[in-house]
Amino acid sequence: MLELKNVSAGYGKTEILHDLSIGFGKNRLTSIIGPNGCGKSTLLKAALGMLPHTQGEISIDHVSLSALNRKAIAKQVAYLAQGRDTPDMTVEQMVLHGRFPHISYPRQYASRDREIAASAMDQAGVLEFAHKPVCALSGGMRQSAYIAMALAQETDYILLDEPTTYLDISHQLDVLRLLRSLADDGRGIVAVMHDLPLAFRFSDRVAVMDKGRIFAHGTPEEICVSGLVEQIFGVQLRREGEEYFYKY
Repeated sequence: MLELKNVSAGYGKTEILHDLSIGFGKNRLTSIIGPNGCGKSTLLKAALGMLPHTQGEISIDHVSLSALNRKAIAKQVAYLAQGRDTPDMTVEQMVLHGRFPHISYPRQYASRDREIAASAMDQAGVLEFAHKPVCALSGGMRQSAYIAMALAQETDYILLDEPTTYLDISHQLDVLRLLRSLADDGRGIVAVMHDLPLAFRFSDRVAVMDKGRIFAHGTPEEICVSGLVEQIFGVQLRREGEEYFYKY
C-alpha cells in the first residue's frame, strides 16, 4: 500500500495539505476528486517525495519514503503529470524512458528493455505507432503512449494527474478502460479526476478532497449517497445500474 499518515505539505510557507491520511492499495483504481485548488495535485507530488512534507509519514509497502532514494521510488511508483510537453521523439523512444530507473548511466538499452517497452506499447494499444513521432498522434493515443511509458517502468503503483483532460469522450473512455484493466491486473492506480460520472463509473474507491483534507474515502456508491458531492461541488449524482449521471 502507498500510505500517507497525518501528512502536511505545501510550497514554501504556504501549507496546502493539512494532517492528511489516506492509503492507496494495489489491485484498485482510486479516483481523487475535489474542487480546483483543494490540493489534489499536491497530494500526488507529496506521495512521491517530489514535494517535502513538514509533518507525518509516507510509506510504500511499509517502507518509509525517507529511506528510499529517487531511483528506488521510481522503481515502485510511476507518475504522469498534467500538461506535459510533447517530446520530439518516436513513441518507442519515449516509452523506453520508462526504463531509466532500471539502467545505469550512460543509458544503453538491453534487449530485455526493448522487449518490456514493446509489451507496454502493446498493452496500451500503441505498438503500431512505435516508430511514429509522438507529436503525430491524436490526443488519446498520445495519452496511451504516456501510459505505456509508465508501464515500461514496471511499478506497482501509477499516479496520474487528470489523465483524461482535453480528450474527447471516446478517448476518455479508452484511457479509463486501460486504467481499469491495469488495476484489475494488480496495479495500484491513483487518478486525479474532474469528470465525476466517469470517475464513479470506473473506480473501486473515490477520495473526496476539499481545502487540503480528505473528507471521505469509500466506494463510489458510498460517496454517491453520502451527500458530499452536492455539499462540495453543488451538484448531485444519481446511479442507474453501473452508470452515474449528473442529476438535474
